[in-house]
Amino acid sequence: MKIRDANILIIPGFKGADEDHWQTRWEAKMPNATRVNQAEFNKPVCEDWKKEIEKAILASDKPVVLVAHSLGVAAAVHVLNENDDVKKKVVGAFFVSPPDVANPKIRPKHLMTFGPYPTGPMPCPTFVIGSSNDSFSDQKRMQETAADWGAFFVDAGESGHINGETGHGPWPEGLMVFAEFMKRL
Repeated sequence: MKIRDANILIIPGFKGADEDHWQTRWEAKMPNATRVNQAEFNKPVCEDWKKEIEKAILASDKPVVLVAHSLGVAAAVHVLNENDDVKKKVVGAFFVSPPDVANPKIRPKHLMTFGPYPTGPMPCPTFVIGSSNDSFSDQKRMQETAADWGAFFVDAGESGHINGETGHGPWPEGLMVFAEFMKRL
């Protein structure tokens, strides 16, 4: 599938995606990319986040590809598993740095309200990218989660949480992986 043939929904995580974040840069590069904004990026409420994602997916006039980061992954996974109309529209999910929302040590603690993740295969082809030194989840847990979902896991090495703070502003390697993912759809 070509990028232009889908609506790309950018789903930021906890604290959103500032101008240096790779999601913001990708959104600027792709004319058919739209950000799912949340009323509260700093004090996230799972049900509110899910409603906004669901609304954006259902409003699409083309097949939808999700590009979610961090807590945005958690909200998107719930929406994909709870709504049959959403399942019909989403043709791919590109998930980066999913946090371990079932870990009682996660901070801030209210991130746990997005867990646990549903298990079982995703209703669409899914890539999960995770690093070996992510502060919100260890790589083994991300690999197990990806396996539960029937997703392809991409090892990003020692890349931290894969955001602007870890030097992943432009993140050209991620964009190359995304382009390959789109070719496979």
